[in-house]
Amino acid sequence: MYSVIDTYGEDLTKKKYITNPAIAREDEIKRAIVILLTPEKSALLVGKPGIGKTAIVEGISYLIQKNAVPDALKGYRIVRLNSTSLLGTMTVDGRQVLVANQLVEELKQTEKVILFIDEIHMLIGAKESGPMDLANILKAGLDRGNIKVIGATTSIEYETYILRDRAFLRRFEKIDILEPTEETTIQILLGTIPKLEMQTGVKIKYNEYVTSLLIKAIVSATSEFKRVYGIAAMYPDVALSVLTQAFSLAMYDNKTEVDVLDFYNAIKSSRKIYPDSIIKELEQFRETFKDLCKEENIFLPIVKLEDLEQEQTEL
Repeated sequence: MYSVIDTYGEDLTKKKYITNPAIAREDEIKRAIVILLTPEKSALLVGKPGIGKTAIVEGISYLIQKNAVPDALKGYRIVRLNSTSLLGTMTVDGRQVLVANQLVEELKQTEKVILFIDEIHMLIGAKESGPMDLANILKAGLDRGNIKVIGATTSIEYETYILRDRAFLRRFEKIDILEPTEETTIQILLGTIPKLEMQTGVKIKYNEYVTSLLIKAIVSATSEFKRVYGIAAMYPDVALSVLTQAFSLAMYDNKTEVDVLDFYNAIKSSRKIYPDSIIKELEQFRETFKDLCKEENIFLPIVKLEDLEQEQTEL
């Protein structure tokens, strides 16, 4: 039989994890696992974009990989499916069928699978030419208990679409995913550095103390009221984007190490921070790291607001 899971899905339990992808999310992971162990219940992660919902699911996959889950979950796969793929059609035996209907047939013969469906609200509320009723589509597998689902959606979409669907709410239990604090975001970024170093082949130049100061500077620069309203992500994603940019800038200059100038320019070039906030953060950055720059003979240029605004306009 043609496999929807193999064709459209990504098996997160087979993914290579360099570090724990869900740092400081132990409570949310435990609650999700407890829900998955509950008969006829699946988990629904609800929170703002960029807050780390996918990382939590990867964290559960990581624990399954390490065999560090309750016995009842050992041997399970977590398969990520794109909700837009399930809305499409496919050719089976010369005829067009809905991908979601084909998935139902596959699930009848499948054991120990947890489906992770991001933007799950797109599959709520059956209409002739619109979304489908996910609760009914997955009913057979959910009722048997060997098929579980982890859904993810934003707070607005939860209130707009999901709260109106009683069949869905009966089968899913909500987990509110909150934005991590600045302190937790610092932990997440520090824990992500080994992954970025492995992916890029570029290392952070400094010891743990200096590295932690650089990470604190990034997290400070991306705090709530410094983010561009309407386009910026939440912690940790907004801070991770700056950290990743520092590595990219080092690679662009063919460096083998990320230095203080790369961090400085990563903050300077962020489009998710208000220009006037960038200017203030760069001024503080120069003050904090003036001794390090003097020691390494690195010059951090003073940036004027009008020049920064002009530069961003030209990009």
